[in-house]
Amino acid sequence: MTTIPYTLVMVPPLPAETHSWPERLGLAVPGIKVLCPETPEDVRAALVDADAAYGTLTPELLDVAQQLCWLQAPQAGPPPGFYHPALVRHPVEVTNMRDTYTDHVAAHTMALVLALARQLPRYVREQTAATWAPDWSDGAVVPLAEARALIVGTGAIGAETGRLLAAFGTQVEGIDARVIAAPPGFVRVLPPDALDRALPLADIVILTVPHTPHTEGLMDARRLAAMKDGACLVNVGRGPTVRLDDVVAALDTGRLRGAALDVLEREPLPPEHPLWRHPRALITPHVAGVGPHAAERRFEVLAENAQRFADGRPLINVVDKSLWF
Repeated sequence: MTTIPYTLVMVPPLPAETHSWPERLGLAVPGIKVLCPETPEDVRAALVDADAAYGTLTPELLDVAQQLCWLQAPQAGPPPGFYHPALVRHPVEVTNMRDTYTDHVAAHTMALVLALARQLPRYVREQTAATWAPDWSDGAVVPLAEARALIVGTGAIGAETGRLLAAFGTQVEGIDARVIAAPPGFVRVLPPDALDRALPLADIVILTVPHTPHTEGLMDARRLAAMKDGACLVNVGRGPTVRLDDVVAALDTGRLRGAALDVLEREPLPPEHPLWRHPRALITPHVAGVGPHAAERRFEVLAENAQRFADGRPLINVVDKSLWF
């Protein structure tokens, strides 16, 4: 197969993990020329003739990239503003880093679910106060073998989380805009318009969805009120999908048994926010994806797409820019 010579620009700022990537790409992909400009002037000059780029392109930078055909996003779910209107309108194909830390996020999700199911937020607080107060009541735990879980977002992370939950005997259902066939461990996957019908039946609701125009504020006061009384909410997707003030209100009234949030509407969460001290809340600081091999997996996605681009083959992890994922 004939490869096509082309130029890829690494757009700063970039983390230290990427410093070796240009040399490695040059060795792995015949015909690629990797540029690493550092100053704003050099970045603009490099993008004028670039065929591809890695990083974030502002509207101003995109405007000078006249022949850009492919942009590799550095994250699975880039921060707000990455998919600005100019990028959505531009013919450039965007790919992301999804499925590079599925195992880590799924394991963290299970840790959060188990913590809520076994009242660990309460017991950890009592430990710090040296308080011995066991709860032997029937309602002290959520028996996972008798529970129903609803996973909103059944891509790679949601699918793996559902598989793990099913091993505990939990009945797992999913909600997804793209996935139709039920992944292993799932009873079924429903379309997004079934969310309001499914919420009142679930003992555990887990969000793994990205932040998009359609998911922003997905779990607000109305939907939290629609959840089963005493249900648990877990969010490992993106913070803007859940309204924090509404979560606090649902916890205060006892509507929610507990909430475990790794991603939050405001990050970092302000020190004065009541969720830090709420006895029914468990907060982790956006660390669900932490684990070994993450940087190498991201490089492998970039290298795979770089070779595919050179060969004229379809890219992997292609994004629908209008939906941001």
